[in-house]
Amino acid sequence: MAKPKFTTLDRLSLQDIDGDAELIPLMTPEDEEAINKEDLPDSIPILPLRNMVLFPGVVIPISAGRDTSIKLIDEANKGGKVVGVVAQKDEEVENPTADDIHKVGVVARILRVLKMPDGNVTVIIQGKKRFEITEVTSEKPYMMARISEYPEKRPAKGNKEFKAAIDSIRDLSLQIIQDSPNIPSEASFAIKNIESNSFLINFVSSNMNLTVEEKQQLLEVNDLHKRALETLTFMDMERQKLELKNDIQSKVQSDMSQQQREYFLHQQMKTIQEELGGVSAEDEIEEMRMRSKDKKWDEKVAKHFNKELAKMQRMNPQVAEYSIQRNYLDLFLELPWNEFSKDKFDLKRAKKILDRDHYGLEDVKRRIIEYLAVLKLRNDMKSPILCLYGPPGVGKTSLGKSIAEALGREYVRMSLGGLRDEAEIRGHRKTYIGAMPGRILQSLKKAGTSNPVFVLDEIDKLSAGNQGDPSSALLEVLDPEQNSEFYDNFLEMGFDLSKVMFIATSNSLNTVQPALRDRMEIINVTGYTIEEKVEIGKRHLLPKQIEEHGMNDTQLKIAKPQLEKIVEGYTRESGVRGLEKQIAKMVRYGAKNIAMEEEYNVKVSNNDIIEVLGAPRLERGKYENNDVAGVVTGLAWTRVGGDILFIESALSKGKGALTITGNLGKVMKESATIAMEYIKANAELLGLNTDIFDKYNVHIHVPEGATPKDGPSAGITMLTSLVSLFTQRKVKKSIAMTGEITLRGKVLPVGGIKEKILAAKRAKIKEILMCEQNRRDIEEINAEYLKGLTFHYVKEMSEVLELALTKQKVKNAKKL
Repeated sequence: MAKPKFTTLDRLSLQDIDGDAELIPLMTPEDEEAINKEDLPDSIPILPLRNMVLFPGVVIPISAGRDTSIKLIDEANKGGKVVGVVAQKDEEVENPTADDIHKVGVVARILRVLKMPDGNVTVIIQGKKRFEITEVTSEKPYMMARISEYPEKRPAKGNKEFKAAIDSIRDLSLQIIQDSPNIPSEASFAIKNIESNSFLINFVSSNMNLTVEEKQQLLEVNDLHKRALETLTFMDMERQKLELKNDIQSKVQSDMSQQQREYFLHQQMKTIQEELGGVSAEDEIEEMRMRSKDKKWDEKVAKHFNKELAKMQRMNPQVAEYSIQRNYLDLFLELPWNEFSKDKFDLKRAKKILDRDHYGLEDVKRRIIEYLAVLKLRNDMKSPILCLYGPPGVGKTSLGKSIAEALGREYVRMSLGGLRDEAEIRGHRKTYIGAMPGRILQSLKKAGTSNPVFVLDEIDKLSAGNQGDPSSALLEVLDPEQNSEFYDNFLEMGFDLSKVMFIATSNSLNTVQPALRDRMEIINVTGYTIEEKVEIGKRHLLPKQIEEHGMNDTQLKIAKPQLEKIVEGYTRESGVRGLEKQIAKMVRYGAKNIAMEEEYNVKVSNNDIIEVLGAPRLERGKYENNDVAGVVTGLAWTRVGGDILFIESALSKGKGALTITGNLGKVMKESATIAMEYIKANAELLGLNTDIFDKYNVHIHVPEGATPKDGPSAGITMLTSLVSLFTQRKVKKSIAMTGEITLRGKVLPVGGIKEKILAAKRAKIKEILMCEQNRRDIEEINAEYLKGLTFHYVKEMSEVLELALTKQKVKNAKKL
């Protein structure tokens, strides 16, 4: 760095300080004169400042965080300690160039450098002389520029106008310091001790609350007299703002003092009134009386309320019963007495909402629309009480929300899972400490209307406890003939629930009290078929998960075949909660690759599914061949949908014992016994030698022994298996069957037909054998699901054997 030409500055009084000095002396006229005689260096390092302007003679601390600034200060401090300081035009610019800084600045001397622990550098500098940049010679490693002097025109020594302006600046400064609470009073000593006129102007300009642009304009004014007048203008504006601010603060303090005075008086008055016996509650009672005038309650309720209000008025507010009585009357005022929302009976709109929110469930949606149609025609009909019964995750609770939206009613949900206290339904008597109304009335209070859609979730999870049986308390709530006068123990009078549309949900009807079940219309919400699950995954679950993971539909695509693979291989459920979890895993796989900027298949393949979810664990059973006697395919219903199962029979030398294995329930074991006894009773018709039954033991097994199985629907399957075993005849290829049998040889109908049919189709079954009375169930199934299937309807066991067994013997048939 070139040696600076400020060679004589060190002898000035303002520079006679060492690194440990506590005070930096103010500039004197002699110091100023000495500076003005000095020549500027030709070239100087430029230090841009973000949000301040340095004036000649003024000492300021600056914090340097840029690498270029730190390097510049470090080298300047080791050299001549002289830098050129200019203000940035835009403080947001991180690395300013020649176009980003003002052309006029101030040559400054580094007085002290302090290195901070965070790596920044704080430097104390003092302005010397103004300059103008003529050319920026370099910008690396920091900015260097050629400069020229920026001359200043000074007024004559005896100029009275200038002297008057200086005196005004000094007086106005002292007044501002006195009026401002933020400026320390010591600043007035500095103002009084400044002898140099130009330094006084610079000192005041530097410390005024002005923008960088306004300060830069003052710095660039060449005429000192004119700069004094402009400074005076800014100071006058500052003084006016300060006076206005002080006036406002004084007025606010006066208002606050008045408010505090009134508050203390009110508190004293309240204490005196409480000592006199509770007169302070009069305002509260009057407010309740005014609120009661707007309620739509009948004469009976109004009379009861006024009686209770008068009772409260006679009470002393100090007694415990006062707060209970106040809570009681608050409940009266907050309950929606005869407040009804207007129903929207646009059934086409209702159907669109149900279809939008739930794919499939056609029977359920049709029955809901029928109920809404009756409500529309009667308009005054008591709301029906529905019970949506079905496995978890099929959308029972969300159906209630869709019904509320379709009707335009408020939606209220109350979870009954684990409820074991009758008071949760009926409330507590208000004589008890902490008494509250029941959750039925609390929910209505929250809804704000007397006719919401009220979902009673998990009604089968109610349990009886020491405090009573809540399911018995629900008998009154869910009886359309009784709930117009529902009695809550806390309210102590009837409340009309007849306009509320109650919708209960249940996973099982076995645990629901029979009297309670009798009060509800049961709607069976069956599980979804695989085809329906794939559609739900495509339309609802995948878009929802993509949105929740911060992605868009172009970043991950799962086609229907892949969704079907996820459904069949990784979920075993009636609903779609498990499917949503598996889809979420696939979406997270895409999100991870996007975040890590790694390549991945946007269109998910089968290999991607195996990579993310692992090997399929729940692949459904497929039809096996008919080469072995005694192996027959049956159809079963499970809580997670339909499935096929295989009935196996085997003979071994023995004394005619019958063994049954496969984790079977009582009913299923009985079916095996019935089948065996039917064969023994009709041995001659079947062409069997009765000696077989005494010479051989029979073993019947149903594979997947870890899975419990029960029900009568495997009866005809077991019969066919045993006859095939005893006759060694082949079972017809690609046939499956379901049906209950009786000892007389009759075939009875069974349930779960839809799920069983879909399971058969997935297992590549071609023919299905079932009871004649199940024909109506087949007719209700969508024809699309029945393509490629042939149905045989039977009434007798003899028909079953004729259709299911061929005349051909199996390979390596046993000679019995």
